[in-house]
Amino acid sequence: MRQYLCGPFTRFGFLVAVGACLVDQLSKLYLLFGFDLANHPTRLGPFFDFVLTRNTGISYGLFQTTAVLGQWVLLGFKAAAVVLLWAWLAKAENRLTALSLGLIVGGAVGNAIDRLAYGWVVDFVFFHVSGANWHFNWYVFNLADVAIVAGVVGLLYDSLVGVRAAKAP
Repeated sequence: MRQYLCGPFTRFGFLVAVGACLVDQLSKLYLLFGFDLANHPTRLGPFFDFVLTRNTGISYGLFQTTAVLGQWVLLGFKAAAVVLLWAWLAKAENRLTALSLGLIVGGAVGNAIDRLAYGWVVDFVFFHVSGANWHFNWYVFNLADVAIVAGVVGLLYDSLVGVRAAKAP
């Protein structure tokens, strides 16, 4: 059991996870109670708006469910993923892997807190681009989602380019 709590980079990954979760939760609380986003989206510039979206599904709004059983299934899936990622973190052999896994775990926990507190995940960043004859809208997301994506990118980089990446023959 001790090996899952005290790997060489586990403390660093844990601190990253706590930081990612705190930044995510603080941003959501600020936007939920400091702005009236439900009735008045806030334009941040030509490409970004703050809007309030209640995401009852998972990434990018997949598997939307308002049923209590569905919410618990999604929470159970998330808890299992966090446990598996934590076991990986305990065996991390470098800071990039620990950083990446910490970001993913922190983001997952941040979104799980929303699901427990509200029954849905708070999403608020809306990215969009328009041209003369076209318009592109990205999904509405939050800082937990940014942490998860950054963590996945870090893991991909580490596995493809990192010191221990598999080398072609």
